[in-house]
Amino acid sequence: MENLVNVYFYGKRYQVPADLTIMNAMEYAGYKLVRGCGCRHGFCGACATIYRIKGKNELKTCLACQTQVQEGMYVASLPYFPTDKRTYDIQEIRPTEQIMMELYPEIYSCIGCNACTKACTQGLKVMQYIAYAQRGEFEKCAEASFDCVGCGVCSSRCPAGISHPMVGLLARRLTGKYIAPESEHVNKRVKEINHGEYDDLIEQIMQKPITEMQELYNTREIEK
Repeated sequence: MENLVNVYFYGKRYQVPADLTIMNAMEYAGYKLVRGCGCRHGFCGACATIYRIKGKNELKTCLACQTQVQEGMYVASLPYFPTDKRTYDIQEIRPTEQIMMELYPEIYSCIGCNACTKACTQGLKVMQYIAYAQRGEFEKCAEASFDCVGCGVCSSRCPAGISHPMVGLLARRLTGKYIAPESEHVNKRVKEINHGEYDDLIEQIMQKPITEMQELYNTREIEK
């Protein structure tokens, strides 16, 4: 009992073990998380959460899957943190500086407040990769935004209304399509798959029981 803390989910008080994440604590309290989040059959970044600590006015944002509960924590979740995703055909656009002006002109309204970077749940330098996008340096933008999970917390704090995750996603797509060199071994493997060279192996795997597949996965050789 000494290791329990008082937390409030949607205004109701619960006592939960102090070493749990917010997500695990909600399940401990009886909430059934069956969709939405990546680790609950959804997509990673969907558990963006708002909370504050009792006696303090500051609102904080986090991912519920990686943030530990605290005594007096008041937690609320939004359906999503809105971002504005523009429609485009990657086959028709090109990696020019004008494409950002056309699709995401609001990035040029950035006031340099750095609120996006401070809010990032992954600790990314968000304002920096937006600056790369402004200058048409898509490869640098792609690299700096690579670990983005698209939770949208950065966008919720932006006074300019920038959809940072979508800008980073566009930069990564442009880089992968037009800038980065083609991967010869991937092209070779795709041709082998299309020629049916792995059909028998895939069929063998499909016939294996789940327990055997789990054992193969747990004892697999991981590339360094």
